[in-house]
Amino acid sequence: MINLELSWQEAAVVTAALTVTSGSLWQVGRAAGEDPGPATRRLTAAAAVTREAALLFGLFALWQLAGSFSVMGPGDALARAGWIWHAERVLMLPSEASVQRPFLAHPLLVQAMNLYYDGLHFPVLIGCLIWLFARHRERYRGFRTALVAFTAISLLIQLVPVAPPRMLPATGMVDTAVKYGQSVYASHAGFDPDQLSAMPSVHVGWAILVAIGVITAAGTRWRWLAAAYPALTTLVVVVTANHFWLDGVVAALVLAVVLAAQAAARRLAPGRRQRPVPEPRTPAKAPAS
Repeated sequence: MINLELSWQEAAVVTAALTVTSGSLWQVGRAAGEDPGPATRRLTAAAAVTREAALLFGLFALWQLAGSFSVMGPGDALARAGWIWHAERVLMLPSEASVQRPFLAHPLLVQAMNLYYDGLHFPVLIGCLIWLFARHRERYRGFRTALVAFTAISLLIQLVPVAPPRMLPATGMVDTAVKYGQSVYASHAGFDPDQLSAMPSVHVGWAILVAIGVITAAGTRWRWLAAAYPALTTLVVVVTANHFWLDGVVAALVLAVVLAAQAAARRLAPGRRQRPVPEPRTPAKAPAS
């Protein structure tokens, strides 16, 4: 299967190019003075867009790069996965294998789930960011900050290698990507440093954040359909044997901590003084002749 995602080197090059472009556009906007024309305002807006795009591609490059690093050796990744598997049984969570088994009889559905897992998470996230930036700018900054904080914390946790369930023989799960030749890692089952970052599931965390962004920003009643996105993502990462239930649970907890910290920071921040709204002037009556 062709890997449609950028490598960290390619993402870093795109980040650098966008950063230079944003800086150049910003300088052009500043050189226009305090009363720029429409063309200069468009350049300034383009600078803001490219700056945000550079931030996102930089974050993606960091995520890709961090997958190849760890603070512990990969030898214990299977043992940690086994601990998660047994902890889920103690917590009486349903077996991931029992959820996967009914889907294995439907190859086309499983292949669609493999494609979903591999290629949908980042485009959907980018689409949500673009929508918030263009239509709900007042919510964009908080969403972006939560995204950066959640991803950074997740990357720190992933420095401890944890194997996905497809690599743990005790689960009895099928590596669906390898079975159908859709693996972006290798054509056979085995270890790859990028695969040992299963805990927490960034896919699930991003999906929850996207759903929160849509539900809190959109004004239509159909916004609640966005809640299906993290639910479907959780099902996909389990059926494809890429994550345990607890990988998604930990991702949700990390995101909850980030959002709680944001809310606390807003409460503790000094309130902005609101300017009194001037009362509308009533037109003066013409004197009677």
